[in-house]
Amino acid sequence: MNAQTEGTEEGQNYKVGSITVRFMGTANVNEQVVRANMQVKEGNVLDDTMLDRDIRSLYRTGLFEFIEVKREVLDTHTVNLVVEVTPKYRVLTIKFEGNERVKSRRLQKEIKTKPNLALDERQVKEDAEKIREYYQKTGYNQVTVNYSVDRNRETGFGTVLFKIHEGARVKISDVRFVGNDHIKARKLRKQMETKRWWMFSWLLGTGRLKDDQFEDDLEKLRDFYRDEGYLDVEIPADKVIYDYPKPGKLIITIQVTEGRQYKIGDITFSGNKLHPTALLRFMLRQQPGMVFSPSKLDKDIEGLEDFYGKDGYLDTSVRLIRKPNVATGNIDIEYKIDESEQFFVESIKIEGNTKTKSIVILRELVLGPGEVFNTVRMKISKVRLENTRFFEDVNLTPESTNIPGRRNLKVALKEGRTGNLTFGAGFSSLEKGVIFAELTQSNFDLFNRRSFFQGDGQKFRLRLQYGSRSSEAIVSFEEPYLFEKELTLGFSLFRTTSNYDNQFYDEIRTGGEVYIRKRLFELVEGRISYSYQVVNIENLDPAALTLGYLPGTQHVSMVGFQLLRETRDKIVNTTSGNRMELTTEVAGGPFGGDLDFYRLEFRGSQFFPIFEAQTQVLAIVGRAGVVDSYGQTSRLPYYERWFLGGPNNLRGFENRDVGPKDSNGYNLGGKTYGMLTLEYSLDIVSPVRFAVFYDAGFVNIDPYDFSPAGYNDDFGVGLRLFVAGAPLSLDFGIPLTSDRYNKKGNQFNFSFGTRF
Repeated sequence: MNAQTEGTEEGQNYKVGSITVRFMGTANVNEQVVRANMQVKEGNVLDDTMLDRDIRSLYRTGLFEFIEVKREVLDTHTVNLVVEVTPKYRVLTIKFEGNERVKSRRLQKEIKTKPNLALDERQVKEDAEKIREYYQKTGYNQVTVNYSVDRNRETGFGTVLFKIHEGARVKISDVRFVGNDHIKARKLRKQMETKRWWMFSWLLGTGRLKDDQFEDDLEKLRDFYRDEGYLDVEIPADKVIYDYPKPGKLIITIQVTEGRQYKIGDITFSGNKLHPTALLRFMLRQQPGMVFSPSKLDKDIEGLEDFYGKDGYLDTSVRLIRKPNVATGNIDIEYKIDESEQFFVESIKIEGNTKTKSIVILRELVLGPGEVFNTVRMKISKVRLENTRFFEDVNLTPESTNIPGRRNLKVALKEGRTGNLTFGAGFSSLEKGVIFAELTQSNFDLFNRRSFFQGDGQKFRLRLQYGSRSSEAIVSFEEPYLFEKELTLGFSLFRTTSNYDNQFYDEIRTGGEVYIRKRLFELVEGRISYSYQVVNIENLDPAALTLGYLPGTQHVSMVGFQLLRETRDKIVNTTSGNRMELTTEVAGGPFGGDLDFYRLEFRGSQFFPIFEAQTQVLAIVGRAGVVDSYGQTSRLPYYERWFLGGPNNLRGFENRDVGPKDSNGYNLGGKTYGMLTLEYSLDIVSPVRFAVFYDAGFVNIDPYDFSPAGYNDDFGVGLRLFVAGAPLSLDFGIPLTSDRYNKKGNQFNFSFGTRF
């Protein structure tokens, strides 16, 4: 940048006379572009600051290589300006040479250099690297990309040529290790994103060598070795061997120098006055003689700080000092503790709750004013607030006050979306075609129309659905903190019609339910409910009366009790934890109604994470139930009996096709059932999962008959994915053991929701 200032005197005002734009070299930029980027105008007072800004503005356009402003001072205190600009070359065209496997049009999407833009050779160099990275991601890891620029001084334009040597497209056939004497190669491969090619690699984007990813993998391997106590490990990138045994195949061999494995020697403490050394030592998971693992030692440090923090010693810090022991060859450890004073909670400060009431937030906290500032309870409070799903971000921190020994608990929140209005159409193998509309609000406020009925933590749901084989209308409401106590009150009203679950009649149910739910102890909660339903049976086949059907209308008055224990990490695509529920229901008798029967059912599921790679999970699901009438004249209706088969239980059979049959093959239903499912699943591309499953179950006609002699079973494969925000299961089931009536061949099922 250069601007001549000769001929002007300091302290005198000069006016701008003429402004002349002079191009040095080829004028491939319009003069109006120069003037449009200048604020200095003819006839105005000359402002050197403004002129300097104009020069910078012209440079920012990226169109000019050099800019110089020359001045011609006249006797009339007027200055003529001559703006000399040297334009950069501009891109005339972009060419690709040697790209036989990838079209030029596709490569142009990877680069920023475009025709008619300024020619920037640094950008061209970056574009060449982008092209190389693109080739490498698609398997051409031997690709080389060079470039050349042909500049035409007469026109001011240049042609950019990318010269590509693609090489063969390569799949990784194996990743090997040399020098890993103490850790198996299988464990090392689990730490890496770079993997050998397998049948789903085309979908997962694996099985190809990517430089950046491979460098990260080498660092992960070093971290893994250090965490196993091999602190001196060496895995040099320049000693990795790339072998191509045949075209299209790559074997990667990684050289490892493990070094010695270090173990923990003596453990000492210093600075601890509040707690004795013996107690602090008891709090440690890592003990003398164990492998020196930095990550596990970090957890011990966190545990010690939490141990102090639960008693309000917030500012206590724990520092680990390593002391190599030459005599033993181990690493001695000293935990240096800097204890702080004890703090109490002064007040709760809530920020960011624009729609959620403060009381909704406060009731989730397990820490209050006047209490010892327990950092463990602060973390629990954070988790409880996150589990409400009312907020996108939750942050709890201690805040200093002017009062000695007092800290405020600051709760910083960012509100999330809690209401949804969804509508659409769907199709399942069970219900066929349906259209639906649903309104849900998980942070509902029944009496606050000014905030659009939001902010009190209540639950509201309204769903309307119409289908070719079923229809429903449901409205439900739940108050999770009745009278500001940990007591949930809820109700629902519904009307459903269906004919997909039998072949003899249409069923219409109209009714409602009211329930109370409360946590009883630890993770177990209890639920008491009362429901009243009017069940109307229409279009009954007269030939089916002998099977136990009750025609007309029946009134069902029922009381239920449920125990539930839930530890699953996620409701959808669960990876760990379990869900256990035991339900007892009694209809009729002292509760009135037309039917006297009871139902007992257990449902349980357990999820085991098998491997971290691809989030591999084994799910075990078990169910069993008994239903029976009581009283001398009572008769159990057909629609209250147990059936199996379909997308929600035995997937290799048609809906309700597993159970005892009469001589004509009609399913009689049963009073006892049991089933077991084993399902192994893994991520293909999250959240899409692949599953292999086995289902087995039986339905017996008598109550409490748990004999599995008449069981049916199946196996199959499936996919788990999301459509319009709802979980969708696609399953193909193959019957293994069946009776002579339900052996109809393989079944393809697809349904929304979860089975567990």
